[in-house]
Amino acid sequence: MAFSVARALSRGFHFSARRNALSQFNMPAMSPTMTEGGIAQWKKKEGEAFAAGDVLLEIETDKATIDVEAQDDGIVAKIVVPDGSKGVPVGSVIAVIGEEGDDLSGAAALAESASKPAPPKEEKAPEPPKETKPEPAPSKPESAPSESRAELAKGDRIFASPIAKKIALERGIPLAQVKGSGPNGRILREDVEGFKAPAAAAAQPTAQQPAAAQLPDYVDTPVSNMRRVIGARLTQSKQEVPHYYLTADINMDKVLKLRQVFNKTLSEKEGGAKLSVNDFIVKAVACALSDVPEANSAWLGEVIRTYKNADISVAVATPTGLITPIVKSANNKGLASISAETKSLAKKARDGKLAPAEYQGGTFTISNLGMYGIDHFTAIINPPQSCILAVGSTQARLVPAPEEERGFKTVQVMKVTLSSDHRVVDGAVGARWLNAFKGYLENPLTFML
Repeated sequence: MAFSVARALSRGFHFSARRNALSQFNMPAMSPTMTEGGIAQWKKKEGEAFAAGDVLLEIETDKATIDVEAQDDGIVAKIVVPDGSKGVPVGSVIAVIGEEGDDLSGAAALAESASKPAPPKEEKAPEPPKETKPEPAPSKPESAPSESRAELAKGDRIFASPIAKKIALERGIPLAQVKGSGPNGRILREDVEGFKAPAAAAAQPTAQQPAAAQLPDYVDTPVSNMRRVIGARLTQSKQEVPHYYLTADINMDKVLKLRQVFNKTLSEKEGGAKLSVNDFIVKAVACALSDVPEANSAWLGEVIRTYKNADISVAVATPTGLITPIVKSANNKGLASISAETKSLAKKARDGKLAPAEYQGGTFTISNLGMYGIDHFTAIINPPQSCILAVGSTQARLVPAPEEERGFKTVQVMKVTLSSDHRVVDGAVGARWLNAFKGYLENPLTFML
């Protein structure tokens, strides 16, 4: 997805046209909520010229990788932030840009000055009152204990940072033997990581560090922007949103038969795409939201916003994390349109090429783990939305059937769980919505009339 520099100007993206001198090239805000991002790759090298419309670089946001295009001709004089950089604040200088004929010799100096933090303001210490004399510091008593950590008496407090304590516990390192390099002898992370046990202590395991105490093999994977944002938002949702859950079993016999008929017809057409069970679920969700619009709402603090269209967010697993592309106005689309749009959005999501407008927003979310054999789970609400539907697998089940000779029959049952925000969707409203959804799937012809 390409991001035009013309559109970036309104977001604080400094890229002056028709310059007579070098100018700074700042990190853009690719969405209203973006505060930092990453430089995936520079497409132009230092000293390389570019023309209007050329892709200058790829910026990694928390959801996708976005191309940034040039609006005018120019030259990349100096790259300040290299490929692979993470957590680059919006508005910070990432390059120096010039034009044909500019003197590029000052690019390095401009980049260096831009990357230096502003010097802190010097504050004069307040002068003590003339009449007040400072009291002399108390002298250290001769019997004061030594500051050496190794000589601390048992039960004395050891000052260490939380991460130092954690690493020491994992590695079985006694903190009393670690010399701290922090203020007042405080033990820091690097002190623990650089600690080497004395030869005698290493040869003879102590009660704190048994012979078998060693970490298993492991691999550390850097946290991506996407993972970091997902973690922060879901933690906030689980802590602040009063979730409650409603579960229902749905007879999928009619949906499966109807899908089989449709797919047989579609397969006879050249290039006809087959419908998935999830396509029926998206359509049924949209129809149920039309019947119970209170579930198609968002908590905005001072107001509850009820949406007129059903913009369904469909959770898609990608190598870097979960993302929810949106099927817009699903209530006004047929199954074939929903199927084609969902497949296209899922591919773009896995390729990291979704535009912000394709995943930001949404009024209701579907998370389907049925294809992984999961029959039941609960999902975390994606604020400010009020509901998310967790969909399990469809499994055969024996149920009573007095009309049958055997007295029972086999049906295909799918278990779903609705997570709702109790500030917006009361229990009775959630139950009405779930019953409407169940009715559409158990009688799928009703949403085709």
